[in-house]
Amino acid sequence: MLLRPRQQDLVDRAIIALHQYGNTLAVAPTGAGKTIMLSSVIGALCKTSLAKTCVVAHRDELTLQNESKFKRVNPHLSTSIFDASEKSWQGDTTFAMVQTLSRMSHLEAMPSLDLLVIDEAHHAGAESYKRIVNFAKKLNPKLKLLGMTATPNRGDKKGLSPLFSNVCDQITLQELIASGHLVRPRTFVMDVGVQKKLKDVKKTGGDYDGEEVAQIMDTLPIHEAVVAHWREKAGDRQTVVFCSTVDHARHVCEAFLEAGITAVLIYGEMSDKEREEALKAYTSGTAQVIVNVAVLIEGWDHPPTSCVVLLRPCSYQSTFIQMIGRGLRPVHEEEYPGLLKKDCLVLDFGTATLAHGSLEQKVELEEGKQQEQEETQENARTKDCPQCEGIVPVAVKECSLCGFEFSPTLEKELPFSLQQEDFVMREFPIFKESHFLWLPLTDRQDYLMACGFEAWGSVIFRKDQWYAVVGSRKDKAHILAVGEKTACVAAANDWMNLKESKDSAHKVKGWLNLPATSNQLRYLPEHNQDYHLTRYKASILMTLKFNAKPIETVLRLSNPN
Repeated sequence: MLLRPRQQDLVDRAIIALHQYGNTLAVAPTGAGKTIMLSSVIGALCKTSLAKTCVVAHRDELTLQNESKFKRVNPHLSTSIFDASEKSWQGDTTFAMVQTLSRMSHLEAMPSLDLLVIDEAHHAGAESYKRIVNFAKKLNPKLKLLGMTATPNRGDKKGLSPLFSNVCDQITLQELIASGHLVRPRTFVMDVGVQKKLKDVKKTGGDYDGEEVAQIMDTLPIHEAVVAHWREKAGDRQTVVFCSTVDHARHVCEAFLEAGITAVLIYGEMSDKEREEALKAYTSGTAQVIVNVAVLIEGWDHPPTSCVVLLRPCSYQSTFIQMIGRGLRPVHEEEYPGLLKKDCLVLDFGTATLAHGSLEQKVELEEGKQQEQEETQENARTKDCPQCEGIVPVAVKECSLCGFEFSPTLEKELPFSLQQEDFVMREFPIFKESHFLWLPLTDRQDYLMACGFEAWGSVIFRKDQWYAVVGSRKDKAHILAVGEKTACVAAANDWMNLKESKDSAHKVKGWLNLPATSNQLRYLPEHNQDYHLTRYKASILMTLKFNAKPIETVLRLSNPN
């Protein structure tokens, strides 16, 4: 298995930092492949079974998910689980639940560790995590500590500096969007006459008081406006809605149901069975909308979700990022046949976008620095529309409330810069970054192909759409992704990374530009007089020749018209 080059950069920097400082924090958003990267760090540091590692997480799903992906990256290392139902340290790497491991009776049974990894490390400031870290360091003063998180700044403003002295690397959302590994968010701030009231809501425990927010947002006219705006802009999309209280969420869910839209409700006090049934209804497509209260903010993903509705403000930028991140994962055709997802609509009926604007966090490990940063950000992220007097994010070029266009002249007159948007899209050098040499097979550059020893990938433009069609020695040709070119190349690259190794990746091999062999030319008689045909291009042409029919078949089945 190969890492993306950007993933490998983070892994290399984490290893250097761990050797230099004994600890480090790595920051990477949803979709970056945090589990793959942390598994690679463990594999590099613990090459033999003599090393002992523990990966700590705060949810059962994360523990099992981490173990499953770890085995794919490190098949030579054994694993074990330490949670409420199973308590084993037999594996080279143990995946543990923090709630279980942090009990003193369980810590006393913990072996000496060489490496401790904390997933979702923004939680690491809690006493349960500190207890585990301190006990592990007592057993082994040379313990190495790695933290991985998407949102490093804690909501309670407490810094992570007591545990981590440095940040080895930060992969940004902008990088992943530009490379096609996440879809782009398109945000609309929908003013239903409550923005000024919401700004005055008092804060409890650092965040907005949920009951007070509900008193403002939980009214029938607002519910009807929310459903109407949603139907107009996102009526064909699977949607996750974030509310402030259970009653608020229940009333919003009822409003969708009364409008004839299939919707389900989920909140913390539900039984496990009720929660499972609600999630199953949504993920199976039976329900189009899922309304929740603080349950789906973190650690949950359903890639077909392509609309996020915010019906609550949030003081913490990390919460804002987590909520929108639920809708940014791309979909793969093989997993969701016929589903096309190019972007994610964010319909904000509160003040979250106005308060935070950016989906990128500047990492601050020191306590107090986060609060200064967010207060400065909150005061500088909005502007007034001169036409409707609505409050809109500072970076927008067009008012999402009335359509007013901010002219360059007007921008120069305003006391803040509108020149830099939060997501300035650029062409990502994905072909340069790829482990594989992608070759155009037509003059129009609408058919690209790359191959390794085990797998091949093609990116094809048909009927105004790009398709990623892939295959391998063990897998028949199938469509992996449909949508924008960068997303299709990214998906095909990831597929080949999964199937190939460093030894079989074709890009810097010396034989690439050697002339085609006589054996290759036997299969390509039409190229007998092509003295410029390289060995690699001949390999690509042979791959295409053997797979042309299956490729055309899957394309035709995907788009019969």
